[in-house]
Formats: sequence, C-alpha cells, structure tokens
Amino acid sequence: MTGKPPVAPRIPSLRALHGDADPDDYAWMRDHSAPAFGAYLAAERAYYDAHAARLADLAGRLSAESAARIGDRADESVAWPRAGYLYRTRTPAGRENAQLLRCPVGLEQEQLLLDENVIGAASGYVDVAVREPSPDGNLLAWSADTSGAEIYRLRIRDLRTGEDLPDEIERSYPGVAWSADSRYLFYLVPDEVNRPFQVWRHRVGTSAAGDALVYAEPDARFELTLHATRSGRFAVITSRSRDATEVRLIRLGDPLAGPVLVEPRRQRLEYYIDHAIPVENEGLGRIFIATDAGEPEFTLMRAPADAPGRANWAAVECAAIAPARSGTRLHAVDVLAGWLVLTLRRDGESLLAITDHDGGNVREVRAGVACGSIRVAHAEDYHAGSVIIAEESLIEPPAWYRLDLATGERTLLKRKEVAGYEPQRYLTERLFAPAADGTPIPVTLARASSVPLDGTAPCLLYGYGAYESCADPEFSVDLPSLLDRGVVYAVAHVRGGGEGGRAWWQQGRLRAKPVTFSDFIDVADWLAGDAGSAGAAPGAALVDGRRIVSRGLSAGGLLQGAVYSMRPDRWRAVVAEVPFVDVVTTMLDPAIPLTTTEWDEWGDPRNAEDYACMRSYSPYDNPPAWPRPPLLVTSAVADPRVGVHEPAKWVARLRATTPCVAAGQAGAAEPAGAHGRTDDAGDDAGLVLFRVELGAGAHGGPSGRFAQVGYESEVHAFVLSAMGLRA
Repeated sequence: MTGKPPVAPRIPSLRALHGDADPDDYAWMRDHSAPAFGAYLAAERAYYDAHAARLADLAGRLSAESAARIGDRADESVAWPRAGYLYRTRTPAGRENAQLLRCPVGLEQEQLLLDENVIGAASGYVDVAVREPSPDGNLLAWSADTSGAEIYRLRIRDLRTGEDLPDEIERSYPGVAWSADSRYLFYLVPDEVNRPFQVWRHRVGTSAAGDALVYAEPDARFELTLHATRSGRFAVITSRSRDATEVRLIRLGDPLAGPVLVEPRRQRLEYYIDHAIPVENEGLGRIFIATDAGEPEFTLMRAPADAPGRANWAAVECAAIAPARSGTRLHAVDVLAGWLVLTLRRDGESLLAITDHDGGNVREVRAGVACGSIRVAHAEDYHAGSVIIAEESLIEPPAWYRLDLATGERTLLKRKEVAGYEPQRYLTERLFAPAADGTPIPVTLARASSVPLDGTAPCLLYGYGAYESCADPEFSVDLPSLLDRGVVYAVAHVRGGGEGGRAWWQQGRLRAKPVTFSDFIDVADWLAGDAGSAGAAPGAALVDGRRIVSRGLSAGGLLQGAVYSMRPDRWRAVVAEVPFVDVVTTMLDPAIPLTTTEWDEWGDPRNAEDYACMRSYSPYDNPPAWPRPPLLVTSAVADPRVGVHEPAKWVARLRATTPCVAAGQAGAAEPAGAHGRTDDAGDDAGLVLFRVELGAGAHGGPSGRFAQVGYESEVHAFVLSAMGLRA
C-alpha cells in the first residue's frame, strides 16, 4: 500500500426531513473557503498521486499510444460557408487547442481570427464558447472561460485590424445574436448560481455600463438560450424548463424594439422555432415549429412570423415524423432556402431527413457505418443549398460529407486522420439486454476482431441515462488501446436518456429514476450471462463477469454511485467522474447552481414522495455493503455543475465506513483484502481514490487534445489494472 488514506474532520450535523434524521458529519465541506477543506482536498490529491505513480509506466504507454494516433501534424476541420467566406478550424502540430480561420470564397487569402492557445496560455485551460461573426463580416464576438468555472468573458474583435475593441463584458453565458446592421450585440448573462437569466443589448464601441436589459427570466426553474436564426432576421430567446418552453423574437432589423412573445408557457408544452425568409407576399416570412403539442415525440408546424401564436400554428404533413411515424422523435428542424433538415431518432438510432417547406419530397439519411451516429455539423449559410453532416462510430473515426439538399447526394469532404489506426481490425455491434420488466435495453459494443464474445474478455461498461441525452457512439483516439488489450467496450443506453425517444426519458425520470440504475445492472448481468434481476434463466456469457468495470460522468457519475451501492459485488471496479452523489442535500439547496432548474428532472425533496425516492438511491445516503470494489472518483474545484464538496463528502463518508474506521481505528492503514475480492486485483480491492483537480479544470476534464489524452490514460490505467491487465 502507499500509506494511510486521508481522514476528513467530522463535525456532527443533522439533516431532518419528513420524519427522518440523517447524520451528516461532512456538511461543513459546503464552505469551500474553509482551510480544513482545502487541506483535505490537497491530502486526497496527494494520496491519489501516490497510487497513480504505481501505474505511471502503464499510463505513460497508453498516453504515448494515443498521442501517436494524433501524430505530429496539424488537425484541420472541414471548411464551412457563411456570408461569402469559408471558415475552418486548425489545431497546429504539437499544440493543444484550435485556431479559427477564414478566407473569402474563391480566394486563398486566409486570415487567423482567434487562437485558443494564446487565450489559454496563462492558465493552461480554455473553453471558447462564442465565436460569432457580424453580418457585415467586420467584427467577431467571442467569449472564453480560462478557469473551468464556466464564467465567460465576452469581447468584440475588429477583424480588419485583428485587435479587440475596448468593449468588454466580464460575466456572460454562451449565446449571442448580432443586429442586422452589425451595430448591436445581444448577449446572455447568468445569475449568482450560473443560471442564464437575462438578455442584454450592447452597442458596439460603447461601455458595457450603458447596456440595456432586454429580457429577464423571473422563474428560477427556467433558463434562457439565445441565438440568431440562420435567416438573419430574428434573435430567438427561449425560456426553458425540463418540460415547458416560451419563445420570444427580436427583429434584428429593428434591434431597439422589444421582444415579441410567440406563445405563453404552460406545463407540458415545448416548442422550438426556426425562420424561413419570406417569399412573394409572406410579410415577415414563416416560422417552423418543432413541438410536442398533441404528439409526445414531437411534430412539425408552421405559422406566420408576424402572427406566431399557437392559434395560427398549422401542421406540416411529413411522412418522416409523427403523426405519420408515431415512433419517431423529432429533435430539431433546420430551415434553409427551400428545404428543411430534420434531426430525428427512430428505433434507438439517429438519422436525418430532408424535406421541402411543405413536408414533401422526403429523403431520409442514415449513418453509413455500422452502429454509427449522424448529425448536422454545419448549416450556417441559409442559401448554400447544402449542409455538412458528420458520422462516426466507436471504431470509425468521424467523416464529414456535403449533403446536397435537392438531390440527397453525399460528397465526402474529409475523414479524420488517425495515424496507424486500422478500423478493419475492430468490430462494433448493437445488441439488446432484457431489463427487469422485459424492456430490451440497447447495448453498443466494440472489440478487437480477435476477441470473442465467449465470456472470457474483461469489459468496460459506460452509462449516462438522464435529461433525454443520447450516448451516441463517438470515436476516441484512446479507445483502441483498451481494445488492443482485449477489453470489450460497451455502452448501455439505459432509460432516462433519450435513445428511445421522449418516452425513454420519462421512464427513467423523477420517481421512475431507479429504473436507470436497475437497467444498468441488468445490462451488466446479461453481459456476464447471469440471471440478474430480470428473473430469466442465465444465458451464455458474453464477457467475463468477474472483470466488469463501470464508468460514467456527472449524471452518469450518479449512476455509478448508485450501482456501486446497490450491487458492489457486480463490479471489478467503478469510475465515477464528477459525480452528483449527495442528491437529497443538493436538491434542497437552491443556492447551489442548477438545483432549482433540476427539480423537474430529479424531483423536489420538499415533497415527501420525491424525497423517499431520492433518499432510496442517493449514494451519499446509502454507502455500499462489504465487500466493495475499487473506486476512482474525480472532481475539480472550479466545477460549477457538481460542486467539489459533493464528491468530497461522499469519499469521506466511504472512508469512514471502512471496517477499520468503523471499528474505531480512524486513519489506520487499510488491511490487504479487507474490501472484498482480491483475485488479480491485489491490495487494490476496495480502494477509494479521489482525483481532484486543484487548479484550472472543468466539469468535463482538462482542455486541450494532449491534456485530455493524459487524463484518459490515467483513468484507463486504473481500469486495466483492476482488470489485471498491466502490460
């Protein structure tokens, strides 16, 4: 072992709610400024670093393998058209982050607009959220976060000189829109808990102190988004909760006029709009509306832009979506000259559809790779007649195509270069595991062609399952190193996510949330060939049930915490990244970012029935029985989404409930094998490690392609070591 694990101070506290009195000896960690908290986090990081040093050789090999796939060359994006220019990004050879460039269509005079490597040089972290050219092409609105706290400084760059104007908004949120004359910029501002709640108007060349408030969202359950329509005619302000929206439009040709309400909010009505430029005598043109009005999986409607209310919505009959295809989820509609591009999901898979403005001439466009995903990558130019789409899978690197909207023809523009990588050496497939209630749960697998599904290979199982978010297959330069070592990688598309449409989310949300966790366990049991909770007879094992490691991030980190508590015997090890694990306490505190807006996802513990459900699965309130598998927890002090105190409290409570501490031996070295299975895992059985980022760093990990490779290599070294694969 590498010394004694840290022991956090315990200050008695009690959470009393609905007749329960739960002790919380680590509630004091909510004060991030407490010296004892900083000391505890530093001790945890030192303890983690000491353990990670034992795997430094393996992590170094993994990092070198992944870096070699990136290669010593520039990584360039496809070019996309916009208002007479071609834009693209380039990450220079050996550099971490991207540059934004453009050139006039038909010319080769390329101009460097923005360099993320320069912006993030001081802190080592950068996230550029906004990079929006003005309609006249002379200005660039851009914003960046250089700490990971998601507080974005908004600037305006004069592209004729390359210099930033004095105009500066210190605290903004992603989302802007330019006025048609390029003289005004609309932008979002977050409140004290980082909820985007205000839209402001700034006049170029003036101090931000004179900016005008355009709209403020008064309901703490709603947050704002802001963007300009592709047509350039409107700024769209959307107030959004988990199951209701309200849209306001600002005419960009009249930026001083107030926003116009489309349709008042009401519970269980969502709608999202885009705009078509008027033809003939259409006034301001038409808006197209993706809405769940009358169709749970959403349908398509349209209305006059100068009379956009619900009374004027008319159905657009389209064979690709509901009601004609009731099992198809409509996610988005992109409006272009003469055509609509619909983003859809059907039978658990993503697809696109092209249709005219009347819903006819439908062409469906699917991924051209097995078990792949497809999406609209670029559609910035309303009059282009084409869009750029991207497709990829777990084993196929991304490829970008120009999709002709009139013919449906696809032209390959670029395939991501991955040095030394041969996709034909790997296999991917989608299978279905039976859940406890008989529902088939999609599972996407990837493996080396030489690795059989006969119950002998170890498995890394990933899951998310929240917010109707879809864990679509994505290629990673890090994954081949796992597959080459004989690991089967599996993604469980559990309920609570959106892979099966809106109904899939509803079945794993609010008081149905435990279904997400049981689905994940059922998938693992099925992979292992066990009967599991589905109650069926055991089947043929696909992977080695003694070597399944699970992993998830954020809401997926909650998933990992829950299944770690519910079935500690199932996992060889668990990786819980920035996990949301103190569910009841966090959802009781509206001063914490995201709490109020999340009540419609998780429930409100002030309600007794919601509380009972949340208390039943909250990892902090339900430490697992013994034995326990090794656990790796990650966090970052700057993370605004899951405060660092939350995983820190969980780790401290897990340490306090080890057998040696429970017996009154606080701080004693953990006895080898005291935490459960030790076959192939040695003294790491039951280990708890807390990788906390003490400097700049974000919810999703470090920025920069090589920094991300280094982080993944550390996690994968932990995973492989737990599986007994240390070569």
